[in-house]
Amino acid sequence: MSGPVSEVTQPSLRRMREHGVRPKRDLGQNFLVDSNILGVIERLADLDPADVVLEIGGGLGVLSEHLASRCAHLHVVEIDRALVPALEEALAPFDNTSLHVADAMKLDLAALDPAPTAIVANLPYGIAASSILRTIEELPEATRWVAMVQREVGERFAAGPGTGAYGVPSVLAQIACEVRVARGVARTVFHPVPNVDSVLMRLTRTGPAASPGLRALVQGAFAHRRKALARSLEHANAIPGPDVRARAREALVAMGHPADERAERLAPAEFAELATRLTAA
Repeated sequence: MSGPVSEVTQPSLRRMREHGVRPKRDLGQNFLVDSNILGVIERLADLDPADVVLEIGGGLGVLSEHLASRCAHLHVVEIDRALVPALEEALAPFDNTSLHVADAMKLDLAALDPAPTAIVANLPYGIAASSILRTIEELPEATRWVAMVQREVGERFAAGPGTGAYGVPSVLAQIACEVRVARGVARTVFHPVPNVDSVLMRLTRTGPAASPGLRALVQGAFAHRRKALARSLEHANAIPGPDVRARAREALVAMGHPADERAERLAPAEFAELATRLTAA
């Protein structure tokens, strides 16, 4: 970013100065300082005035105040107490917000009232993948997600079968959602400038989250990527009952796959079919 920074258009930098905030590397803090990206996020989120939005990682409140004026209620989760004064300043004009000073990975999401229907966030790098999967599972009323994440995370979630990036996050997300990487994001929209590229990812719910049994199967199938899926399931103890390897090989053949197929060759829907076959066997 070149030239002088306007305090009017860059509230993050103004709040950093006023509240003496210094980004914390251990919390993966990279604050949005380019207000133009807010419009992009808004268009992707396609918020309805009746929506209840969950923002994980409120930061300095720039995205928070943008969202609060466009939805029925906004839940903001922030773990860093040093950011609370800046967030309270950003949220002060709005009476439809709740600030939760908590670890998003430990917060009781099901207890949020009103229940979120959309998740819109510049996610802290360290919890980006896990927080998306957790909200898919624990917030059944949520219908869409717009998340700023590392490019690698976005590519993993959107990856298709047979690609190197395809794995557990891809399958679990795509079982419940349509997933796409909407666009790349320049590093200069953040302060400090990160040393990784970012993307905006959009997910639209198409069905329920994977059941506990299906999640265990997917995780077991990819636990030993170099092994055949059936052997990986056997080694991971992911499926109850005897002769797991033989049963899995038989099910794969019935589904039109080689008995020694690897996990990365199955589409998300096929994992669901495999789980059904193994449960019924």
